[in-house]
Amino acid sequence: MTATTDLTTDHSRAVADGAHTHSPGAASAAPQGSRAERLTSFSLDDIPVPTGREEEWRFSPVARIQPLFDGGLVTAGADGSGVRVTVEAAPEVKVETVGRDDARLGRAGKPGDRTGVTAWNAFTEATVVTVPAEATPADVTSVRFDGDQGAAAVPSAAHVLVKAERHAEAVVVIDHAGVATLNQTVEIDVADGAHLTVVSVQDWADGAVHTSSHRARIGRDAKLKHVVVTFGGDVVRVTPDAEFTGEGGEVEMVGLYFADSDQHQEHRLFVDHAVPRCKSRVTYKGALQGSGAHTVWVGDVLIQAEAEGTDTYELNRNLVLTDGARADSVPNLEIETGEIDGAGHASATGRFDDEQLFYLMARGIPETDARRLVVRGFFAELIQEIGVASVEERLIASIEAELEKSMSVITGEADPATETDAE
Repeated sequence: MTATTDLTTDHSRAVADGAHTHSPGAASAAPQGSRAERLTSFSLDDIPVPTGREEEWRFSPVARIQPLFDGGLVTAGADGSGVRVTVEAAPEVKVETVGRDDARLGRAGKPGDRTGVTAWNAFTEATVVTVPAEATPADVTSVRFDGDQGAAAVPSAAHVLVKAERHAEAVVVIDHAGVATLNQTVEIDVADGAHLTVVSVQDWADGAVHTSSHRARIGRDAKLKHVVVTFGGDVVRVTPDAEFTGEGGEVEMVGLYFADSDQHQEHRLFVDHAVPRCKSRVTYKGALQGSGAHTVWVGDVLIQAEAEGTDTYELNRNLVLTDGARADSVPNLEIETGEIDGAGHASATGRFDDEQLFYLMARGIPETDARRLVVRGFFAELIQEIGVASVEERLIASIEAELEKSMSVITGEADPATETDAE
């Protein structure tokens, strides 16, 4: 869906056309285009460099991501990468730097696109964050990637594994700032009974190009809250995948993004329900402003034949603040069994609500303040769902800064940042 018109879809119980039976080793039975037949592999030979015509790349600026398709990337944190990796861990949390032959790596699933397989083959060492069994750290653990001005010219790779052992409960924030050309893998392993929150913040400076493959596995009666926040960078493409390995698992995927002129922000999600009685909730909201601003959200949910009792719902909302911006929103729901508790999706992309604006202005609120109130309200509920106070405060400040930019466009005033640069 695009922002050229106001479009909304809402399906409380959607059954995909051509539903089919799928089992391991029987991929040929899947219909053309089924998510069940998507190729995944650790080998570069199996997943070719995309042309931009492929389904998973048709919205992407392939030419701008090109440096991250090939091998030979420098490991982030190594000499010459220009990317600094720092970890501030809660006292109970164990942090290690390990080689790529560590047996814990690669267990959260195989890469499903070219940047994912390139990132896997490029890294030489990984950061492993382990929350021990039964531990419940009160402090947030932070993994931070900082790129310097030279890092944009040095394509690099990074690998992070966040592992919550049985009945652990913790919050891990993965932060990105500065300038870099970074291809990243984030593995998330949530053991039986564990509750884990992982927040990935893309707050890059101008000039950054970032692709990140998140692959999560969720055990029996385990819960993962996966949060993606994207504000900065020239091109950011995050592809979270989640699969359940035991009954009673639950995943909540929350996303918030705000794109400016000439920024491309893309979020492609896949939730694979392959075991019975699991639950997934996906809620992503984005705003965009300025000429060339482009956001993409694709949400794929597959309920396999054996996943009876599944409960799933995904929602995407986009708010277009100015002319010249485009939002694409594509929800996909594929169901192979009728024995489910619920399945649905909703997607809407629209321009600023003039009726809301009129309502507020009719009550004496100036136009600029009214616009801020509408955008704040659009994001407010989702921000509160993040559950990490430090991240929520940063988001509120970032939204205010973005709103200042849009107000300057609407009122015809120059952007203060542009004036400073000109001087």
